[in-house]
Amino acid sequence: MKLTRFLTLTAVSLSLAIVASAKTVVDIAAGSPSHTTLVAAVKAAGLVDTLNGAGPFTIFAPTNDAFAKLPAGTVESLLKPENKAKLVAILTYHVVPAKVVAADVKSGPAPTVNGKTLELKADAAGVTVNNAKVIATDLIGSNGVIHVIDTVILP
Repeated sequence: MKLTRFLTLTAVSLSLAIVASAKTVVDIAAGSPSHTTLVAAVKAAGLVDTLNGAGPFTIFAPTNDAFAKLPAGTVESLLKPENKAKLVAILTYHVVPAKVVAADVKSGPAPTVNGKTLELKADAAGVTVNNAKVIATDLIGSNGVIHVIDTVILP
């Protein structure tokens, strides 16, 4: 009886792990109450299908608080259709076209989907991306990984 219950619980746990890992990076961000601004921006930029694609992607995902640090009216302005190109440029600057988990982050340049380069710094104090501090790591999706940052990085 105890063995059957153990096996059942193990099977359920494995099923939940498989379901969780089947989420894309967009699904993970969309499920985070700390990333509603980022998700709205990704939708406004028309990047949902791209970031739901095969990848792999490493996304340095700014929190809502990170977007709130921008000058007043910036987010609202970027979400307007006439500013879509600028929004796409900013968002794709947060995406590296490879899956890089925290243990593999090295100091140095990292190319972005935007075509520009981020400067990564990994040391005993943690990891920074340009002027943003990585505050959470390794939110693993089926098509990449998300690292949460405390500041929006601008190209």
